[in-house]
Parts: sequence; structure tokens; C-alpha cells
Amino acid sequence: MLTSNMVFGGIVIPWELLQQSFWPILIEGIKVTIPLTLISFFFGIIIALITALVRISKIKPLRWIFSVYVSAIRGTPLLVQLFIIFYLLPELNIMIDPYPTAIIAFSLNVGAYASEIIRASILSVPKGQWEAGFTIGMTYRKTLFRVILPQALRVSVPPLSNSFISLVKETSLASQILVTELFRKSQQIGATNLDQIVYIYILAAFIYWIICFVLSLVQHQLERRLDRYTAR
Repeated sequence: MLTSNMVFGGIVIPWELLQQSFWPILIEGIKVTIPLTLISFFFGIIIALITALVRISKIKPLRWIFSVYVSAIRGTPLLVQLFIIFYLLPELNIMIDPYPTAIIAFSLNVGAYASEIIRASILSVPKGQWEAGFTIGMTYRKTLFRVILPQALRVSVPPLSNSFISLVKETSLASQILVTELFRKSQQIGATNLDQIVYIYILAAFIYWIICFVLSLVQHQLERRLDRYTAR
């Protein structure tokens, strides 16, 4: 039983418990939460780019299919999507661990939201840029990848960075399908200290905040670099 507490403003803070819980929770964040975020975001961006390009194309059947996908994802809670995939895969005789299941759910979710960001960024590039590419003999594909997408990237970085930071927090939902990430580790520690569980959750919130703060600094540096590149 831990007895080393601090009294602050009449509130008894279990300082020793927080000290002992900090590293186990942070380690789960580094080992599981951050990789889960990075992998899901990577595949989500690939899905988003494909979805955005299809939705600005002239292939109507594919545009309709991908529009339904975006609408369905945006119109339902992420937790529901996670549960559907978690319970649907075994019904299809596809047995995979909760961790890759979470990656699939988060990637599809990121893909839908990020596709709207990328699509809007591409459409924000002046049409004259397309015409300039065609004028010098570029094909549609070369104009898209060499002229349009580099400009769209600069526009899309801030909202995509915000999506990435939001995903860090949303990975806590993976605890609902028994992925032992940052939040689930907090739940496990809190379960053995029920009378002080609120302080464990405050500690978890503090660690989430630290991770998101560091990522925000990285985002700021990336935007500054892109600004310099654009100025040249």
C-alpha cells in the first residue's frame, strides 16, 4: 500500500503512486500509441490520396462508391466503426489480432477525413497551373504529380497535422478492443487503485498532452520549412 502523499489546497495527492505509474504509462504510449498512430496515419493518407484523386476524376461509378465510403465514415462514430470491424472480421473467417484491427479502423477513418482535405487542397490550386502543365506537353499524370500535388501539399499540411494530432488521442478507443495502449495501461493501473483512479486518469491526460505538444512543435517547424521553400 502506497502511503507517500502530498496535501495541496486540502486535496491529498498520491504522489508516490503517480511517480510509479508515470513511466509504465509513458512507455506504453511510446511502444504502442505512437506506432499505432504513425502506421494508421500512413495507410490513412494513402487511402485519402486515392479517394481524393478518384473523387476529382471523371469516372462516375468509382466517384459514387468512394463518395459513399466518405459519407459513411464521416456519418458514424469512430468507436462504432472500430467495433464493426472488430466483430465483422471473425464473421468473415478473418482472424487477426486487435492491434491490426485497430490499424484498419483508424486508417479507414483517417482516409475518409483526410481525403476531403486533400481534395480541397487540389481544387484550390488555380486552373492555370493545369493549363501551364499541358501547355509544355505534360500529361495529366505528370501535371498532377509534378505541378499540382506539390502545391496542394503546402495547403494541406496544417489540417493534416491537426488530423494526426487528433488521431493520437483517438487511439485511446483501441483500449475498447483490448489493445494495451496508453489509456488501457492507465485503466489497468487504476483498477488496482480505485480510490485514486482519478489521479491516474489525470496523469494519462498529462502524458497525452505532452505527446501532442511535442507533435505540435514538429508541425510548426514543418510549416516554417515549407514556407521558406515556397518563398524561394
